[in-house]
Amino acid sequence: MGESMKIKDVGAIVWSDFSADYIIGHPLLSPVLADPTFCFPENSPDNNWHLFAHSVWGIHHFTSPDGAAWKDRGIAISNAMRPYLYFEGGTYYLLYEKYRPLSLVLSWIKGRKWYSEIAIRKSKDLKKWGNEEILIRPELDWQQSQGNRSVSNPCLVKTGNQYLLYFSASLVYIKDCGFNEPDSIGVAGSESIAGPYRVSGKPLITVNSQDPWCNLSCGSIKVLQCDDGFVGFENGIYWDEQKQQSGSAIIVLQSEPVLKPSSGWRRSHIYACDVKYSEKRSKWYLYYNARNDWPVSKGQESIGLLTGKSADLP
Repeated sequence: MGESMKIKDVGAIVWSDFSADYIIGHPLLSPVLADPTFCFPENSPDNNWHLFAHSVWGIHHFTSPDGAAWKDRGIAISNAMRPYLYFEGGTYYLLYEKYRPLSLVLSWIKGRKWYSEIAIRKSKDLKKWGNEEILIRPELDWQQSQGNRSVSNPCLVKTGNQYLLYFSASLVYIKDCGFNEPDSIGVAGSESIAGPYRVSGKPLITVNSQDPWCNLSCGSIKVLQCDDGFVGFENGIYWDEQKQQSGSAIIVLQSEPVLKPSSGWRRSHIYACDVKYSEKRSKWYLYYNARNDWPVSKGQESIGLLTGKSADLP
């Protein structure tokens, strides 16, 4: 992150809405646009902002001159969702959840079973992507439930000579929404980006019935390395006993939410995010997706932006 950053500093960031409205709406014939991941123009090959997010048709590629007005450049990878963009040594790596053809479009069909893997492709220009390689398959018991086998939401962090791949696993049914969300969060390690990865035999994070922000599903996590350890931005999914509805909020482990449901386009759930610090702008950027209603037949998801300043900066 460039400047020295402690865990307590991340927890003290002051966040604010870039806009009260979403900045990227869902595309035609897809009710959702979700799980954004991005890079700054100073880290891109063409000095533009780049963002990847998925609809029901696959992972879309967006570009922007300013990080606010985005143009959809089309689908970069089909039969894929929940991307994560990683850059190292002049090469861009896109990690994502790979599923069987049309599985996301048909996922509303009752009784249909889900199978997915974590895959990776690489590129030099963010336009042409190389061959797909599978990094993790859902082979352990805690990555399976009721006939569904799932690994998803990759997040890659390098520490020393090791790569840590954080990911979500298994599925739990959210009854008032009518669809599944990830149950647990795990980690795998490798000395190479391309693997092989050694998957931990047990999940790192599981649902806690006593946790007000994570008592239904663990959702996903994005991990930042600080000078004194690691910080996770998790979108836990919870049952709100007062409203008797599910919800989802972005929390910095362990703290009060950075962002929780409110009204309008983000009335019901706040979902996955990508968060990075820009040294050039002395500012944090957190792109996320939010949902406006609970039932799968009504809800729509779009992408919003929070910006953050360290508490000791003007």
